[in-house]
Amino acid sequence: MSLSLIGILTILTIVALLIWNKTSPIIIMIILPVVGALIAGFGVAEIGVFFEDGIAQVMNVVVMFIFAIIFFGIMQDAGLFEPIINKMIDLSGGNVVKVAVATVLIAMVGQLDGSGASTFLITIPALLPLYKRLKMNPYLLLLLIAGSAAIMNMVPWGGPLGRAASVLGMDANELWQPLIPVQIVGLLLMVGLAVLLGFREQRKIENEYGLVDGAKAQEETSEGNDEGPYEANSKETDSKGNSLERPKLIWVNLILALAVIGILVSGVIPSGFAFMLGVAVALLINYPNITDQTARLRAHAPSALTMAGIILAAGLFLGVLTGSGMLDAIAEDFVTILPEGVTQYIHLIVGFLGIPFDMLLSTDAYYFALFPIIEQIASTVGVDSLSTAYAMIIGNIVGTFISPLAPAVWLALGLSGLEMGKHIRYSFFWLWGLSLVLIVVAVVFGLISV
Repeated sequence: MSLSLIGILTILTIVALLIWNKTSPIIIMIILPVVGALIAGFGVAEIGVFFEDGIAQVMNVVVMFIFAIIFFGIMQDAGLFEPIINKMIDLSGGNVVKVAVATVLIAMVGQLDGSGASTFLITIPALLPLYKRLKMNPYLLLLLIAGSAAIMNMVPWGGPLGRAASVLGMDANELWQPLIPVQIVGLLLMVGLAVLLGFREQRKIENEYGLVDGAKAQEETSEGNDEGPYEANSKETDSKGNSLERPKLIWVNLILALAVIGILVSGVIPSGFAFMLGVAVALLINYPNITDQTARLRAHAPSALTMAGIILAAGLFLGVLTGSGMLDAIAEDFVTILPEGVTQYIHLIVGFLGIPFDMLLSTDAYYFALFPIIEQIASTVGVDSLSTAYAMIIGNIVGTFISPLAPAVWLALGLSGLEMGKHIRYSFFWLWGLSLVLIVVAVVFGLISV
């Protein structure tokens, strides 16, 4: 059996199992590549070498992920984001357009920790009552949160960039820095979309219900939601029974968070090292008691280690595919089949179809199975690997939170009491259009070659 056929069967089986979602990605990406390598005739010792090479390729990403998740978890525990979010809600003043814009801004802040689940937990309980009072469509709320959070998720500690960086064997921070201008444009476009859809929603409300008293709606919402979006967090306490929030240290925490992000943007030290320092300082400042420090680490370790485990398993998967020559064989065979004109633009074609792919493939399948193949095929005709990465990241990431394969989306639907089908119908074409515009922007900025 040829290497390319074994590689394709291994990848397709992994993709199918990831879509089926009945087994952990860690199990899938450890067992199947090893089985594929054994079938291809490689010995255990050779597979061990593939493992070492693959793990070395992703180790920097793993370290960054672990400490980034813990750092932003501590910042959330300390209450850094709460006053910012509450202030944005107050400034909206019950005006439909302002509420729509505030939704985008709040989702941006909420997504700073790279977790879609926490973003929905922060934004939906805070804003859904206001949307209902103002007669605003709750699916607009989901659309604005989904688009804003997805674009904000281009940060290096977000899942997609970390996965792409591990495939390319580079620091996620290096991959992110050229993306910052595209990210800024994307966030500005989301604000513009919020204004456009806000005015449309306002006209619709006036036609159906007449004028709504925004100030009264704002007041009633505040009275009915006194504890705010961090209600669950405020009930957590430290070893002395005090709230985990540190309102007196908010400016210190803000300076610390901005310093860590500034270091990432500057690239003066590796991103993992920056977050390690950030975690150490954050714990020392906010929770000087060793019992509280241990409790905070334990609280955020599960999500940090889960993501680290997936990346390490992907390292083995990529190490086997690369070291065994399967990826090279697949790319060479595909190039002989595809017309030259198609091969030259395959990164753009897949990028343009990124959001439809997101509806069919999980994030792991897209970046660990599809991306390596497309990158290898495109590189055989001279397309730079980074160009392929940016096309596929930008084309796909905007649709992260409309995919039924994203667990955070189901959390959002549960919190809001809405339906997946209606969410997709309401949001899909707006977000797909946004992703296409951002790909064009990336081409203009020179990130994607044509």
